[in-house]
Amino acid sequence: MTALSPATPSDTLLRAQAITFRRQGLTILDAVDLALSREEIVTLIGPNGAGKSTLLKIALGLQKPDTGEVWRAPDIRIGYVPQKLNINPAMPLTVRRFITLSAAASTREVESVLAATGVSFLIDASVHTLSGGEWQRVLLSRALLHKPALLFLDEPAQGLDVSGQNAIYALIRRIRDTTGCGILLASHDLHLVMASSNRVLCLNHHVCCTGHPEEIRHDPAYQSLFGGINLQQLAFYQHHHDHEHPLCEHEHHHSPSRSAHP
Repeated sequence: MTALSPATPSDTLLRAQAITFRRQGLTILDAVDLALSREEIVTLIGPNGAGKSTLLKIALGLQKPDTGEVWRAPDIRIGYVPQKLNINPAMPLTVRRFITLSAAASTREVESVLAATGVSFLIDASVHTLSGGEWQRVLLSRALLHKPALLFLDEPAQGLDVSGQNAIYALIRRIRDTTGCGILLASHDLHLVMASSNRVLCLNHHVCCTGHPEEIRHDPAYQSLFGGINLQQLAFYQHHHDHEHPLCEHEHHHSPSRSAHP
């Protein structure tokens, strides 16, 4: 990590400069710059294999770049939701136990983070019985246990239908609004994630374009990458929700032992 330069705003949480990353002779990232401030959602978009997850892991500190520098605010608390997290199906594991695997926490703390993501009713459920939407909310709860000022989310709506995606992105915005944290989000979804972002970085091994979602939708580099997607269809999803979508019937399993919150 490098020292914060005088030109960097005081609310900056993360800055990456000239990040290059190569593997097996292939350039995954080429001179990529990135910055993130408090109360800001920055979304990395791009086709599969564009380097989104790699950049997120470098920003998080899980991988080292070949060249370039990463600065994170000193003593910053970080939360992370990975793209994939496999749990042995033979392991009997409740949501309560799963959340406390990475850090000791009281029952009150576990209940608090589950309430923040709308799944308090799942506290004693087996993680192996959760639907996709429930699992994503539990992963978010686990990340919130650390009270992060900086939250990294890698494909947080993967595997969900449009309604489930909408609910997750609304929840992410609410987390930003209530905690003031900065969020770096990697996603290949366009139609919903664009409306949830303060700033978008379009990545295809290098930065193709970056800016406010409305600006980059009309950028030639963006249209070159995603020209097969109808821009009017994207515009349909550009509304900003001021409410949380409830868990839909198809988003969780019904059972006599647990029911959705009101």
